[in-house]
Amino acid sequence: MELLDFARGPALTVALAIFVLGTLWRLAGVLLLPRLRDLSPPREGAPPALLGGLRTVLRRMWPRPEFAQATLFMTVNSYVFHLGLALVVFGLAPHILFIRKLSGLHWPSLPSNLVYAVGVVTLASLLAVLARRLTHPVMRLLSHAGDYVSWLVTALPVATGLLATAHLGARYETLLALHLLSIAAFLVWFPFGKLMHAFLFAFSRAATGMRFSHRGVKV
Repeated sequence: MELLDFARGPALTVALAIFVLGTLWRLAGVLLLPRLRDLSPPREGAPPALLGGLRTVLRRMWPRPEFAQATLFMTVNSYVFHLGLALVVFGLAPHILFIRKLSGLHWPSLPSNLVYAVGVVTLASLLAVLARRLTHPVMRLLSHAGDYVSWLVTALPVATGLLATAHLGARYETLLALHLLSIAAFLVWFPFGKLMHAFLFAFSRAATGMRFSHRGVKV
């Protein structure tokens, strides 16, 4: 119980504080970057800058036809992982209770068996990503320690959550404590690794779309 008390008390409190402050710091660093004003007139028929940015954010949700076949596995697997993780985080009753305690927000939960099945699929998707990173020559060459740490801190909460739900490997209290500690590790790492793309991807795509649409280029 001491480990569990630590995990759901000081560990999560500190991790949440680092997550919030670190994320705000990273976002501020991006939004406060100096920008040179584009003095060139927009191309005739160019959409407003915000509309051009939004279009690019949405269009890049799926690869262009020229690259669709080559990137099919990564694209589909990415959607399986992200949607699965979202359903696990926001669909399981204990998670919703945790969010309600933090923010006051709540909504109906999904059936536990359904969330458990989605969690298994999500973990399998993560393992598939790791296997491809380890076996694909280019990805293996481009990968560094930060990529593997990001994978690990994402996979551990899913794996420990499944073990705790199934009561496999140790006492439930111990499994729950490990699950909470893995979530704390995820929150601490989030602002400082590639997981921050969950926020930054919209800014980078929108900036590209605004710049290109100003010049009359479709992206």
